[in-house]
Amino acid sequence: MEPLNESLFDAQALEFPAALASALAPAALPGHFDELRGQATPAVPARPAAGAAPLAPMPPMLYDAAAQPPGQPQAQLQTQSQTQTQTQVLQTTPGDTPPLTPAWNAFFEQLGPGGFNDLPRRAVSLERQIRDNGVTYNVYADADGPQRPWSLDLFPLIVSPESWAQIETGVLQRTRVLDRVMADVYGPQQLLAEGLLPAALVHGHPGYLRAMHGVKPPGDTWLHIAAFDLARGPDGNWWVVSQRTQAPSGLGYLLENRLAITRQFPQAFEALQVQRLAATYSAMMDGLQRMCPAGVPPHIALLTPGPYNETYFEHAYLARYLGLTLVEGSDLTVRDQRLYLKTLQGLRPVHGLIKRLDDQFLDPLELRPDSTLGVPGLLQAIRAGNVLVANMPGSAFLESPALLGFLPGLARRLIGEKLKLPALPTWWCGERAALEAVLPQLGDCAIKPTYPGSDGQTSFDAVLGSKLSRRELDEWAGRIVREGEAHTVQSYLPLSQMPTWANDMGPGHIAPRAMLLRVFAVSDGPQSWRVLPGGLARLAGRDAQIASMQRGGSSADVWVQTHGEVDRTTLLQPHATPASLARHRAPVTSRAAENMFWLGRYTERAENAVRLARLTLNLLGSEDQSSRPLLDWLHRMALRNALVPAEAPSAPQSRRVFERALIAELGDVARGGSVGFSLRCIRQAAAAVRERLSQDTWNQIVRAEADFLRRAAEQAGEGSFATGAALRALESASTALAAMTGAQTDRMTRDDAWRLLSIGRHIERLGFLASALEAGFENGAVHEVSGFEAMVALFDSTITFHARYQQRRDVATLVDLLVLDAENPRSLAWVTQTLRGRIARLAGSAPGKLTALSYELPDPAAWTLEHLCAAGAEADYPALVQLLASCETAAYHVSDAIGTRYFTLTSESLRSVGA
Repeated sequence: MEPLNESLFDAQALEFPAALASALAPAALPGHFDELRGQATPAVPARPAAGAAPLAPMPPMLYDAAAQPPGQPQAQLQTQSQTQTQTQVLQTTPGDTPPLTPAWNAFFEQLGPGGFNDLPRRAVSLERQIRDNGVTYNVYADADGPQRPWSLDLFPLIVSPESWAQIETGVLQRTRVLDRVMADVYGPQQLLAEGLLPAALVHGHPGYLRAMHGVKPPGDTWLHIAAFDLARGPDGNWWVVSQRTQAPSGLGYLLENRLAITRQFPQAFEALQVQRLAATYSAMMDGLQRMCPAGVPPHIALLTPGPYNETYFEHAYLARYLGLTLVEGSDLTVRDQRLYLKTLQGLRPVHGLIKRLDDQFLDPLELRPDSTLGVPGLLQAIRAGNVLVANMPGSAFLESPALLGFLPGLARRLIGEKLKLPALPTWWCGERAALEAVLPQLGDCAIKPTYPGSDGQTSFDAVLGSKLSRRELDEWAGRIVREGEAHTVQSYLPLSQMPTWANDMGPGHIAPRAMLLRVFAVSDGPQSWRVLPGGLARLAGRDAQIASMQRGGSSADVWVQTHGEVDRTTLLQPHATPASLARHRAPVTSRAAENMFWLGRYTERAENAVRLARLTLNLLGSEDQSSRPLLDWLHRMALRNALVPAEAPSAPQSRRVFERALIAELGDVARGGSVGFSLRCIRQAAAAVRERLSQDTWNQIVRAEADFLRRAAEQAGEGSFATGAALRALESASTALAAMTGAQTDRMTRDDAWRLLSIGRHIERLGFLASALEAGFENGAVHEVSGFEAMVALFDSTITFHARYQQRRDVATLVDLLVLDAENPRSLAWVTQTLRGRIARLAGSAPGKLTALSYELPDPAAWTLEHLCAAGAEADYPALVQLLASCETAAYHVSDAIGTRYFTLTSESLRSVGA
């Protein structure tokens, strides 16, 4: 249970914010380092119960394996650092309130005129900013469920220059060692031959890729991005807890954290001399471009598992920030041992790939055959040296916690240095001596899988021995004895605690939270790395001892101070001359193109469904409900657009039952054609191309779906969805869709992606309007006043019709406005002509020049009012009906042709561009 302090606003006697924080902020828990005050809270000595056996000594830790002769068990190793980790605590005089560190003192003094009284407003502003920016993280990403907003604390973690010097030096050194370990493991394997690295941790690891043996990576660099999770112990020193090399997450989230927090505390950010981040990102991209095997300039893409991945927001954010093409596995193909991106213009070479998925999913041909996330043949392209991948596949074994215990010896062997940043004492239970030494101490350690993330029974979630009962400890001990290699035991370190702003238990107050710091090393050239001067602080929950986002934790920005001048490098190039400007045309991948196409179609489909549902409900409750042709037309249109189930009685048979069936289906997201289903499909299509949409557009889409489904759920909970409530929900959805249409029309660049969105909309509009008009002529509804007016209203042309034709209501006026008018955006002529032009531009034709696919649509120039209004023998209009049927058929034929040519790339568009 965390200690609570009084409301910050009750202490009026203290004038200075720093003094107020010092007085009201609770100290860290006993035995934990207090980041706010720069020292550990004194630990309370544990007294054994009467008659209890004395505490056994902690098992020796594997810290300096270089001193170990080959074959000597790790259990015989012990260093003085272990004793420091367990016992060193900075003491304070009882009753004294330790002062804040100079950095935290300066931070609180720079709060501005509002001081502490302004913190609740800033917390609300931060929460709103995260929500409005659409920053999400969802452990169990669901196609149908909303993603969880990213959790970010108001206060940053402040790291002093002295602490950062230790971190930076140690992380750079460890990155060099890990890179050389990979080079040896996939090369001469001298470390295995000399016994410095157990074969079970390499060849026995599911992440070791035999297919990569003998590969020489571009720039002789295996690791381009490495992440290290660090904890500060009670002694104030930093310790490595774990390392991530496959696809470390956080580089995008920490950028968003920095942007959000500096907006809340701009004065403190400047006053504390915080190092900037842009220079490191720029150096990373420059290094990757120099090491790419070919291409001037090289084309680098970011490979994501897709929008259902829990960190997809970060992938899209990072791709946009770095100017990369965001791709999924289906966007890429390998031809002649080279990697290509499938675009609307054909195949475009890819020279570099930053991957954000685990190695086992990269290539279904050589790794997991059931993977749909990777690229068949990718490993062959890597072996051929035709593509740089960051990080190179095969680094999963480096993430094993068991490796931490062997790295000191590996460092002495590979680079001739002693590690400057120690890791927590770690015992791999595959060695009998270590197993026997650590079993009695399980209650004081953490039990971790040696092969994390692997399939089968060898992978499990890490557990703290202190949380286990005696029976559970015995069960774990038996499991470890039976499968020693699969288990690694790590000493438990009380995590340092930083101040956070909490408002979940009444008035806002400062509360300490356990913290784990993730820092990143990135390559800036061959065999060269730099550490990003910042990081991602992960905070444990209120009663948790493990800092994990997957277990409900939160994050904090990391401010690294410097005594020198702050590097204010940005990704902007203000001194570029006009002559040096080269317009970069971002490629439109086939997957992005398809999603943009369907985003347009579903937006139009939702608008049509909302307009048709509103019209139907209004007419069913009007005085025109006795018109049988009108009711029959409404029933036909509802069936054709899946607004009612096929088994529902028709409107002429039972108007009320038909009405209730229509209302009941509005929010059913499982039924294709319903308004709720279309709104959900809009969100899903938009999520797949989120990097192409503005934040306002994305927020509109999310809110529209959530609002409509909430209204439907509220009415369903009351047992019925009344007509009035349904109409209000439809009106709200109509307003939201109009906003989406405006954003699509006025706020998007007219590139091929936008053209496909527009083509999708107009294909849907052409098919819907032609079908509606054809049904009205087939059953004669247009020949009645009520049916005539309903047809004009469905085309959203009522005001124009009455202003132009006043009281005339005949077939000629209807055809003139709804079929032939080239200035009415809902006439068939306007829609068809626009479609023909957009399709031609998509294929790269000059303005005014059509392509073969454009000619698949009827030519409005050949339509005449006299010909279309010529009545047949039975007072019907055969030419008009035939035209309407051909428009509907052509719309969906063109849709199929576009999918074949641009999305599946099965036509002549398989040509290579820029190879």
